[in-house]
Amino acid sequence: MKILLTGAAGFLGSHLSNKLIENNHHVVGLDDLSTGSLKNIEHLLKNPNFEFIENDVRVPYEVNVDAILNFACPASPVAYQKDPVRTIETNFLGMINLLHLATKTGARVLQASTSEIYGDPTESPQKESYWGNVNPIGIRSCYDEGKRAAETLCFDYKRQFGLDVRVIRIFNTYGPNMSIGDGRVVSNFIVQALKGEPLSIYGEGKQSRSFCYVSDLIEGIYKTLTLEHSPSTPINLGNPNEFEIIELANLVKEITKSKSDIVNNPLPMDDPQQRCPDISLSKSILSWEPTIQLRDGLEKTCEYFKKII
Repeated sequence: MKILLTGAAGFLGSHLSNKLIENNHHVVGLDDLSTGSLKNIEHLLKNPNFEFIENDVRVPYEVNVDAILNFACPASPVAYQKDPVRTIETNFLGMINLLHLATKTGARVLQASTSEIYGDPTESPQKESYWGNVNPIGIRSCYDEGKRAAETLCFDYKRQFGLDVRVIRIFNTYGPNMSIGDGRVVSNFIVQALKGEPLSIYGEGKQSRSFCYVSDLIEGIYKTLTLEHSPSTPINLGNPNEFEIIELANLVKEITKSKSDIVNNPLPMDDPQQRCPDISLSKSILSWEPTIQLRDGLEKTCEYFKKII
């Protein structure tokens, strides 16, 4: 296929670019480089099956393609709260632009949504049928509600115009190509541990998350893209093994052999207390589930950060 991939220079976009090229697709990679980095894709820039276009997804871009994969939004709270208006515009206007393009070209659309649409969940693990518990006016809502609105657009275009849309809800993912200082907990802990700095925990560290290694996630994304028919519901993609943040901090210290202290900071507003995917749908529809355990993935990620710090 000829594929338009937005956010191609970001953490997930760069890994997805590699996967698509490896499978003989032609990739038109768009990125405004606000949080992505050309270093993540520089090895692809001379590949005849890869084109890079610096473009803001809020600005319409015309190209005839078979598929559109939308990964164009900052995913860490530090990044998306820096310019909240731009964040929600990226989610909403960017989605509209890409869906308009799909109506012209007949392309299938894969939208990278997020577990953040569940907010601070009142049920766990979270199933796709759960509507969430989101503060619509909080500091995280530019991202949470932006992604929720993008999902609404996808399914309205599916119902009204018959578009082939596929929506994935991505849970916490980690691995190489994460950027230093992006504010996500895995990269924060690893960088702090390697530098001998205190590991910053918010609250008591009893909040839980489920961490999926990036290669597992990319496989799930590719299986969703290549499904013969579009699913009638979003699909959770994540690792169902749940860990408290304090457990993660201690594991990172153990792997890096760090003597860093652990310090407790006040909990940020609307920080979810629990996040764990029910992946029954991904197992049944995609025949997919993660295979890489947290320790193994963290060891690989630590090796990556050792090279760039």
